[in-house]
Amino acid sequence: MKSFVKLRTLRTAMLLAASAGIASVAIAQTVSDQTVPDTGLNIPKNLQIFGKRDPNVRKATAIVNDAVITGTDVDQRVNLILAANTLKLNEQELGTLRLQVLGSLIDETLQMQEAKTAEIKVTSEEVDQRIALIARNFKQTVPEFRTFLRSAGSSERSLRRQVEADIAWNRYLRRRISATINVGDAEVKSIIERINAQKGQTEFHVKEIYLRATPEQASQVFAETRALMQEIQAGKRTFEDIAVARSEATTRAVGGDLGWVKADQLPESLAQASTEMNVNQLAGPIEVPGGFSILYLVDKRQVLTADARDAVLSLRQVSIAFPKGITEAEASQRVSAFASAIKTIRGCGDVQKVAAGLQAEVVDNDSVKIRALPPQLQEMIAGLNIGEATAPFGSPTEGVRTLVVCGRSDPETALPSMEQMRDQMEQRAVNLRADQKLRDLRRDAIIEYR
Repeated sequence: MKSFVKLRTLRTAMLLAASAGIASVAIAQTVSDQTVPDTGLNIPKNLQIFGKRDPNVRKATAIVNDAVITGTDVDQRVNLILAANTLKLNEQELGTLRLQVLGSLIDETLQMQEAKTAEIKVTSEEVDQRIALIARNFKQTVPEFRTFLRSAGSSERSLRRQVEADIAWNRYLRRRISATINVGDAEVKSIIERINAQKGQTEFHVKEIYLRATPEQASQVFAETRALMQEIQAGKRTFEDIAVARSEATTRAVGGDLGWVKADQLPESLAQASTEMNVNQLAGPIEVPGGFSILYLVDKRQVLTADARDAVLSLRQVSIAFPKGITEAEASQRVSAFASAIKTIRGCGDVQKVAAGLQAEVVDNDSVKIRALPPQLQEMIAGLNIGEATAPFGSPTEGVRTLVVCGRSDPETALPSMEQMRDQMEQRAVNLRADQKLRDLRRDAIIEYR
């Protein structure tokens, strides 16, 4: 019941945690008797619901401890997410995103209020510096980025709010939480010993879209899962988009990302698929307990084992372009001439001479990880010696090119040092404490939805 296909590199969407809902009065509804797990909440087995939760009734505005979040705030943040990730959502998915954004804005408000209580200040200059960095990531100047935000239906004010909340909250965590965490040597040593015992075991970085199905619904849900998979294959929607909108797994809020896992941590069918898949492949529908899954293998690695794809290369690219209107026969002739010339290269010092004869462009990059290259090139270039060139590759629109290996730094793998491991453990502890603090702030907050 599964198939494998290649999947293009996925953009990472900006995913936000959903906020809790409220109920409105409606007619009573009876829920069928079923086994109720022990939650410690004393929930009756045969219960009646006297209210109906309808998220469409709640408008996307709120007052958080007297701080107002307007519909404009929500709209501008939604538009920023859509523009930054080039997302296309239907009405239902857009409604879900709006509620998630509202939850995110509520959290930001609580974080800024708590930071202010702790007398933590963020200057305009600090926010300006972060905005400038974000603009550079978009390959734009700050004025160009402001124009981009306005054209997307967002604003610099919305982004400044997000940046200020992020800086203030991280500063609060360092002052109030990080200083209280101290990981002992014995704890660090035990973790290092456990990692060393796992040396050589394969780990998989996977993402999953899971749809529930009863035995009566199996055929219908299987067909639905296959249709979603076909949308990803056709490039109509990204894996993350569908995971956020449709997945019924707990990883829905993070785009279906399961992180790094071992095969024995997955259901048997998913474990088997993971071991059979190649990196950057999609598999599904896969039958799992209670439903069907679509699985995407982001990467795989062996614990404490060097991966050739982590080698850093110094590359010299030689490329020629095809003129507009060139015929297929002419293009084939140029590729053949290019391939013959490339075979004469005897090291990187020979590249400029060969390129001049081809009227080709030469571009250097001294720090390219093999795993950063397209999958088709990774295996080819991993086996080359210094001074050797890849086979010609390209496209009718972008011309043809080759990569010449001028240097290589092979990866070194070793156990993390005591201090490195201590830093990682302390950071995890800070994250756990931060999550707990935010839950406390949500619980104690007075939030009025409008």
